[in-house]
Amino acid sequence: MDILGYNRDAWDKEVDNGNVWTIPIDSDQVARARRGDWAVVLTPRRPVPPEWFPDLQGATVLCLASGGGQQGPLFAAAGAHVTVFDISSRQLGQDRLVAERDGLDVVTVQGDMADLSIFEDEAFDLVFHPCSNCFSETVRPVWHECYRVLRPGGALLAGFANPLLFCFDKEKESEGVLELKYPVPYSDVTSLSDGERAQLLEPDEPLCFGHSLEDQIGGQLDAGFVLTGLYEDFHQEGDMTVPYFPGFLATRAVKLA
Repeated sequence: MDILGYNRDAWDKEVDNGNVWTIPIDSDQVARARRGDWAVVLTPRRPVPPEWFPDLQGATVLCLASGGGQQGPLFAAAGAHVTVFDISSRQLGQDRLVAERDGLDVVTVQGDMADLSIFEDEAFDLVFHPCSNCFSETVRPVWHECYRVLRPGGALLAGFANPLLFCFDKEKESEGVLELKYPVPYSDVTSLSDGERAQLLEPDEPLCFGHSLEDQIGGQLDAGFVLTGLYEDFHQEGDMTVPYFPGFLATRAVKLA
C-alpha cells in the first residue's frame, strides 16, 4: 500500500473539507505577530511556552509537516526566514496564500517528513513539528533528519499523540464506550483488517499510526538530542478521553553539538 501517496491525497481533501488544521490565519493575526503578539500550538489546545523559542528575528525555521497557513506565517511575521515542509500540496498552498497576501518570507517544499535530504546539514536554527507524525508510518527517521538539519544549539519543538489514544475499540467508541483493544504501536494498516478499515474509518480519512513513547521520546534521545522541556495536553473538547488522560505531549529538544 502506498501510504505516503494515500495520506498526501487525503490531506489535500482535508483542505476541501475545512479541517481545522487547514484554515489559514487572517491578516489581523499577521499584523499582531509583526508587533510581537503571537502564540502557536504543538498539540490541540495548550500554547507553546514563549521561552521554548529562540529570538525569531533573522532565525531560519523549518515548519515540519506543518502546512495549513498557520504556524509558518506567524513565525515569518515575527521576523524569521521560514520554510514550510509538508506532504500535501493543498496544505502548502494555504501557506503561500498567506505569504503572498501579507508579504511574508515563506518558502514551501513538498515531501515526506522522514526524508529531508533536500536540505543541507545544519541548515536551520529551529524545527517546529506540530502533532503530525501520527500520519507517518515510521518516526525514528524523522528525529534523525531533524537532528541533521539543525545547527548546534538549535532546538526541535515537537508535538505527538499519546499512543493510548489508538488503543480503544473503534466500534465501541462510536457507541460511547472506551474499551482497550489494540496494542502499542498501532497502525491503521496492520492493526485493522481491510474490512475493519472500510467499516471504521471515514472515506479518504488519513491513515494513522500510534507510535510508542520509546520511539517518540527515546527516538529523539537516540538521535542525539538533549530533552529540555516536556508538557502534556488534552484532546479537543468533546473527545471521550478528556476526563481521563492527556492525549498529547510536547517536547523541546536541543542539539548541543
